Amino acid sequence: MSIPRLLVVDDDPEIRSMLTQFFHQNGFIALPAATEREVLAHLKSGRIDLILLDVMLGDENGVDICARLRREQDVPIIFVSALSADHQRMAGYEVGADDYIAKPFNPQLLLARVRAVMQRARRTPSLAYRRRIRTFRFGGWVYDGKRDEVHAPDGYQVSLSQRETALLKVLLANPHIPLTRDEIAAALDVTGSGDKPEAQGRAIDVLVGRLRSKIEANPKDPQMLRTARGVGYVFACEVTVEQEA
Repeated sequence: MSIPRLLVVDDDPEIRSMLTQFFHQNGFIALPAATEREVLAHLKSGRIDLILLDVMLGDENGVDICARLRREQDVPIIFVSALSADHQRMAGYEVGADDYIAKPFNPQLLLARVRAVMQRARRTPSLAYRRRIRTFRFGGWVYDGKRDEVHAPDGYQVSLSQRETALLKVLLANPHIPLTRDEIAAALDVTGSGDKPEAQGRAIDVLVGRLRSKIEANPKDPQMLRTARGVGYVFACEVTVEQEA
């Protein structure tokens, strides 16, 4: 098995050094970078299995860098940032981040999140909404990613919250793949980085129930967003996509 190669992107040399040393000690090849140019150079020179990306990089913006990387790269990306408001987290997920961790953080928690994201990346193409998709069609429904609108089979627009929409995107990106509550929680970070797994699981159950009430004809007998017993949930619906030109 190859040793995982991690790219640590931060404009603070002390943080770069601390993180690279920490990941070296935990079995990774950890490479430092401070700018988008250095990130691209590393990607061209060899395999990178995951990028830890700070949002604020001096004159550069990590969200913009992530958006540009997503045009060509599927490498998992975790944002690490002192900016932790909900809208800032959602901005990160919208451009294709796999996870978003707020500073200050527990290094062991960061290590666990890195390992979880890498495991999912090996297991499925993506648990995050990685690409700018114009249209998803599923069971007569339509999700317009460009306008961020959901339309029922009868043509009426259905209003979803940000979190309901984010959950729908994860499901649409992974049809017929049973997803655990932990995997969904990590992709959405719906409860913040410090909650216990059981709290995350309850939050996912509540969110799934809310989405079912919006898209299922009978939420008590769901045909699309089904429970995968012993696992979590599965989007049991054919999904077709149209890429944005």
